[in-house]
Amino acid sequence: MKNGIGGPRWPEIGIIALVPDFWSQRWMVRHQVMARLGRYFQVLWLNPANHWRETIQSWRASNPREMLLFPGFSVYTPEPWLPMFYRPLWLDRFSFALRVRRASQWLTSRGCTKTVLYLWLPKFESALSAIPYDLSCYHLEDEYSYSPTELPLDPVESRVLAAVDQVFMLSPALFEKKSSLNPQTLFAPGGVDYAEYSRPVAEPADLAQVPHPRIGYIGSIKKQLDWNLLNHLITRHPQWSFVFLGPKIHEGISEAVQVLSDRSNVYFLGAKASSDMPRYPQHFDVCIMPYTNDGYTKFIYPLKLHEYLAAGRPTVGTPIRSLQDFSHVVALPRTPDEWSRAIASCLDPAANSPERCAERREVARQYDWNRVVNEIANTIARRLGSEIPEPPSSQP
Repeated sequence: MKNGIGGPRWPEIGIIALVPDFWSQRWMVRHQVMARLGRYFQVLWLNPANHWRETIQSWRASNPREMLLFPGFSVYTPEPWLPMFYRPLWLDRFSFALRVRRASQWLTSRGCTKTVLYLWLPKFESALSAIPYDLSCYHLEDEYSYSPTELPLDPVESRVLAAVDQVFMLSPALFEKKSSLNPQTLFAPGGVDYAEYSRPVAEPADLAQVPHPRIGYIGSIKKQLDWNLLNHLITRHPQWSFVFLGPKIHEGISEAVQVLSDRSNVYFLGAKASSDMPRYPQHFDVCIMPYTNDGYTKFIYPLKLHEYLAAGRPTVGTPIRSLQDFSHVVALPRTPDEWSRAIASCLDPAANSPERCAERREVARQYDWNRVVNEIANTIARRLGSEIPEPPSSQP
């Protein structure tokens, strides 16, 4: 993702991004959104503080604490004297409040006259009382109970949803369940770096050794994948090559991964840098999203959906809520037999006609991250009373 040249559109507005992880090469929803918001505002990504024991062991008083990555977007690493504490709770909250204040001071020093608190988890609720601000946002991208059985609304998250000025929700199921808690809630779906995933690229060397037809999955190797279904498909169709691309992130799936790894038609290619991921889907014959269908996956919005479609590839997925709206471009089988037939149908030349590929790409193009984040940015600017420029004319 290229941030663009020059400064942000509204440099007087500063955003403090309250995130659970360090800025890294593995881009998730929050990375995609906050980096692009740097085109509109001055964004400061607040890295988590180290625990105080770690801070003592690796004290670097002379290290720079702020890092400008590109115009409008910076990363702030808290000073060693503002660590995280597990207890007492009051001390941890006090240190966190000081970190938020330091971030606010940094934005002020950059000329910001308006401050936006942008929360990515309910645990950052105390930031709302740490500093004065002009707008508060909560971006809900997951069901944080992670329970396979749907649970009632969490009281802490419910309190945050009601308290902030603006809410953004990633998936339709999250919106349907929780948007009533705040009338200022916008559905902000997952997106895709369309230019990267739709651009023809050479076949990666490790994939070139895999025989066709290739049934491919990109993303985290996790417990929410339907391992029984995968085992059935892999056993039933030894003539198909099943390719898995991504890191293993959950404990308890090692045995299932090992069982599949021993099959001659299964290929685990491991984790790849975010910049390398777009090179793979266009060289799959069929892309898959084989999730379990339960009380957790009901609320997810797989980013791979639009990545697959941008590559123009036939796609098969579990009929979870977020995929149901794309049934015209994604096959949604329910049983193992239906999965077999759906994949076989996607291997038919008719499913790979130029017209069908163009249809898939056009759907993905509507969800380009730049479009999604532009809507978020304009929503923030409107809430702060800033003038929104007219969209460019569609006429030549």
